Amino acid sequence: MNRKKICTQGLLFSAILLVNITICGCEDKKIESNLTSIIQSESTTNEETTNEETTNEETTKEENTEEEQTQLTFVDVKGNEYTIDIHNDWPLNPYNVDNFVRDENGNMSYLSEEYTYRLGVDVSKYSAEIDWAKVKADGYEFAIIRVGFRGYGNSGQLVEDPYAVSNLKGALEAGLDVGVYFFSQAISEEEAIEEAKFTIEILEKAGVTSEDLKMPVVFDPETITDDDARTDDVSGEQFTANALAYLKKIESEGFTGMIYSNMLWEAYQLDLNELSDYPVWYADYEDKPQTPYAFEIWQYSESANVSGIPNLCDVNIQMIKQ
Repeated sequence: MNRKKICTQGLLFSAILLVNITICGCEDKKIESNLTSIIQSESTTNEETTNEETTNEETTKEENTEEEQTQLTFVDVKGNEYTIDIHNDWPLNPYNVDNFVRDENGNMSYLSEEYTYRLGVDVSKYSAEIDWAKVKADGYEFAIIRVGFRGYGNSGQLVEDPYAVSNLKGALEAGLDVGVYFFSQAISEEEAIEEAKFTIEILEKAGVTSEDLKMPVVFDPETITDDDARTDDVSGEQFTANALAYLKKIESEGFTGMIYSNMLWEAYQLDLNELSDYPVWYADYEDKPQTPYAFEIWQYSESANVSGIPNLCDVNIQMIKQ
C-alpha cells in the first residue's frame, strides 16, 4: 500500500479517537496530550515522506537527464556546426577535457594523477629541412613522419615524400621516438593494401625496422574538401574497410598500426567500433578535444612554432596511462 495513504489513514483515526474521548467527558489531559503528539508526529512523518518522494523524483530526473545526453554539437576547422548522435557503444573518451591546459606559448599539458603525457611533432615535405637536435632540445619527444601519399586525381599515383628518408634518419639519430603516416586516397581494400606495401618499402629504403619505430604506423584516410577527388564517392563503410585492410597488412609485417581521425570522419565516415583494436590519432584545433570517443594522441595545433623546423607545423600530445 502507498506509504502516504497509510499516514493519512492514521491521522484520521487519531483525530476521531480524540473527538470520542472529549465527547465522553474524559478529563485525562495526559491521554489528550499523547494523542496530540501522535497526530503531530504522523503529520511530520507525512511531510518527510512527501519531501523524500520529491527528492527521489528530482534525483530520478537528474539521472534521466544524464542518460539522455546522447547528442554532440561540434564545429569543423572552417567553423561549420554539426549536431550528431553519439555512439555510446563505441570506445569513449576517458579524459576530463577540462584538464587539458594550453600555456602562453601554445604548449598543451594534461593535469591528472591518472595520466601523464608527452609532446611531439608530425612533419612532411611542407616542414622543409629539419634540425632534429633542436626539435629534441625544444622539449618534443616523438615525431610522426609522412612517408608518402597517393594523389587524389584519377590516376591515384603513389608518391614518396621527398623528405621521408632524411627525416626518419635525422629524428632517430636525435633520439626521438618515431612513427610514420601515409596520406591515403584509396578507393578499395586492394588499394589500401598497396599503400601499406608502399609504406613498408619506404621504411626499408631508410633502413628502418619495426624495432626502430617506437611509435605506430598510421593510416591517414584524407578527404579533399577544396577540389574534386577520386575518394568523393567512397562510402563510410568503404573508408572503414580500407583502414582495416591497411592496418592488418602493416601488423602482418610486425608494425603497430594506428588510425588518424577527426570529428567529421568519426561522425560520418569511420566506424570506430570496427576499428576498436587500433589506437586513434585525433585532430582537432579547438581549445578542448570535442570528440566523445577514445584517442591516444591529440593533434591540437597545425600552426606551431617549433625550434629546428623552418615552417609552422603540427604538434601533438600523447596520453599515457600511469
